[in-house]
Amino acid sequence: MATGGWGPGTGPGGQTGHPGGNAGSGQGWGPPPGQPAHNPYGLPPQGGPYGPAAPPQPYPPQNPYPYVPPAPVPSRGRAPRRRSRLWFFSVPYLTGGVIRSAHRVATRLFVQAGEDRIQDRTVDRVQVARTVLGAAATVVLFLAYGTDKGGWQDAAAGSAAQALIAPVLLIVGGPLVILGFIYYAPPHLRPHLRSRLRVPLKAVGWYVTTVVVLGGTLFGIAQVAKTDLGGWQGFCVGIVGLVALAWGLPFFVLASLYSARSAFNTGHVHPMLPPVVTTVFVWVFALFNLIDSGMPEQGPPAVQLCSLLGGPVSVTAVALWELRRMRTRYGVTVRGPAVAPVP
Repeated sequence: MATGGWGPGTGPGGQTGHPGGNAGSGQGWGPPPGQPAHNPYGLPPQGGPYGPAAPPQPYPPQNPYPYVPPAPVPSRGRAPRRRSRLWFFSVPYLTGGVIRSAHRVATRLFVQAGEDRIQDRTVDRVQVARTVLGAAATVVLFLAYGTDKGGWQDAAAGSAAQALIAPVLLIVGGPLVILGFIYYAPPHLRPHLRSRLRVPLKAVGWYVTTVVVLGGTLFGIAQVAKTDLGGWQGFCVGIVGLVALAWGLPFFVLASLYSARSAFNTGHVHPMLPPVVTTVFVWVFALFNLIDSGMPEQGPPAVQLCSLLGGPVSVTAVALWELRRMRTRYGVTVRGPAVAPVP
């Protein structure tokens, strides 16, 4: 008799098997064939009705969302104010822009490093220190012994006039110094040195052009002012003249300072030429001051002598030290092969 499930089997002759055993060819009570349901020593189950189970992962499941920083806490202070666009039309911003533009153009024209120019930061620092100490010594001298009859204004005006006259003296007397320097060089180097005069001549031409254009602008404005030109024509001429002077005057001052410092880019001719030119013209300035104003009137004779010769002597000492440093450290000499022509 069929039981519809697992049960005692019937053997031949209709005999029923014993529970837990087999009778004849019938199967007794017990689990179905195969691995037991809860066998701890057998293989793990091979999946469910949806396919095989996923293999075990060596790492725990990762968070699909990365770390998000917390929201910033609003500060208790006042929110930063946005700069108004009208700032670009203010006087400080326009003045700084004009000076930066004039400085950029003046540096490009009057401060050019040559092929053999030696960039020595130590020499630059010593020159700056000498300038600062010279200015401080002048101020101390004025404070200790007073100024001339004109006072501080005349002293400042005299210093500014010397800075503006220096390029003129370089233009007038510089060719003599350069020609003497080239004549002192060996004969086989003279053509090469003369071929390098193109860059200093360009700098001189730019400076003369600046002076002519600025002087012509001032003269034109003066003539227009005499004619009492009015209306839109006078307004246009005034705007053009104002723009030209607002940019031209700072450029002229910076060009005068840079051309005097670089001696109109004479370093393109030979690295030793700028210190030589500076030494010559500082003594020329001292001689002109002595002829024009005489001995300084402040203090005892020793102080007067130091006031007259302190600047030229210190500049000469720094220039001689620079020349010696070029010769001993970099191997640059006037009559040596330092500036041999490039094939």
